[in-house]
Amino acid sequence: MQDYLQLTSFITNVVFVMTLGFYLITNLQWYDYKLSRVIFKHHKAHWHLFYFFIPFVAYYTTGKFFSIFLFFALIPALLIWYKRLDKKLVLTWRVKRFLILLISLVIFQDILCTLKDACLVYGVFMPLAVAYAGSVMVEKFLFLTFKKEAKKKIRDMKNLQVVCITGSYGKTSIKNFVSEILSKKYNVYATPRSVNTLAGIVRDINESLPEDTDIYICEAGARESGDIYDISTFLEPQTVVVAKVGLAHIEYFKSLKNIISAKLEIMQSPRLETAFIHKSVTDELHEKVTFFGDEIHNVKATLDGTDFTLELKDTNLELHTDILGSFQTMNISVAVKIAKKFNLSNELIQKAVSKLKAVEHRLQKIEAGGKIILDDGYNGNIDGMLEGIRLCSLHNGRKVIVTPGLVESSKELNLKLIEAINEVFDVVIVTGSLNAELFDKNITVTNKTMLKDKSKIQEILISHTQAGDIILFANDAPNFI
Repeated sequence: MQDYLQLTSFITNVVFVMTLGFYLITNLQWYDYKLSRVIFKHHKAHWHLFYFFIPFVAYYTTGKFFSIFLFFALIPALLIWYKRLDKKLVLTWRVKRFLILLISLVIFQDILCTLKDACLVYGVFMPLAVAYAGSVMVEKFLFLTFKKEAKKKIRDMKNLQVVCITGSYGKTSIKNFVSEILSKKYNVYATPRSVNTLAGIVRDINESLPEDTDIYICEAGARESGDIYDISTFLEPQTVVVAKVGLAHIEYFKSLKNIISAKLEIMQSPRLETAFIHKSVTDELHEKVTFFGDEIHNVKATLDGTDFTLELKDTNLELHTDILGSFQTMNISVAVKIAKKFNLSNELIQKAVSKLKAVEHRLQKIEAGGKIILDDGYNGNIDGMLEGIRLCSLHNGRKVIVTPGLVESSKELNLKLIEAINEVFDVVIVTGSLNAELFDKNITVTNKTMLKDKSKIQEILISHTQAGDIILFANDAPNFI
């Protein structure tokens, strides 16, 4: 009987520690493996109470009954929680290394305790803490190795030109536009999707950057001071862009001044030749700085595309693009300026701009089932969302918006967004709990639906929309936010 109880305790401990480890590593992956962000910046910190702290306390207080709680309450609840997530754990090598280290530690601990008969209760905190600390050390060592390899690869590409782009809004769009335009004349490689951290850039260089690349284009993101400095001093880009800066990620930087300061770290590149900086960032003159934002005229932005005039030093360019959104003229204009730096002709630029493809999930127009869908799921800034709303106002049929509101922003900007929504839309579907109370209180549209998560969004859309509608997906924040 004693052996049976000990075996049950052994198995229960291993399963419980791995359950907590799975929850921990899932959250760490969401927040760039920063434990401080998981603890202090989590958007749904109450999850920690239900899936970590209460089970942790229960393990040491419920005795032999804990296994019942574990297998019939905690694990089923966690499985349901995980099934509802729209951003599930990706089994990268980093995750695998953590889980392998954790299970090795907990089994070693339990065997040692069993053999020595020295533990009244098998430990939980120790294997988790040691696995996390060990994982951090292993990843730091591997990162330094990979970083050294990536640095050598870039240095060996003697003629490589590097273009690095930062800003609060438009980084990915500018990157894609620059890549598409310059590819008409050069071998260009741009980082995929929204890779914009030093770790992501290092990995991308090692795994994917072709050695015959003429121009390498990447974006630089930041959650804290020093992030962009690290990227800039690592890549040493000759050409940099600081796009429009606003209150995105205000919860991390606390003030607009701090955000601007963080973005301008990109100017620390040792090989800097030219910096294109949006007028919203600074007006401080510098011999290597070219400002942009005032050279766009005669903008006509509709659901069929965008026409505008771009004022250059030697001429005015009449440009047309199928890209939606008047704000995209700013992103295209700086891409054109970069193209001029790399000696593309006006004719080639005009042709390239006319062929630009919509950036996926950024005011991407899709027609299906007699409905027009504007997929702006990856846009989380007020200017872009307001432009999406303005475009919807041009549609003659019913107008539907699906949004969680602005994330990592201010109450004032969300109220500004709500005001615009009230003026335009017939149907409003608010997803997630982050801004639910504010939207529920201030949205005056009669046909309003509040969803705690997006698991039922498809059936809601089927029942609330019809042929002839235009549907705007404005900001598709994952449901852990």
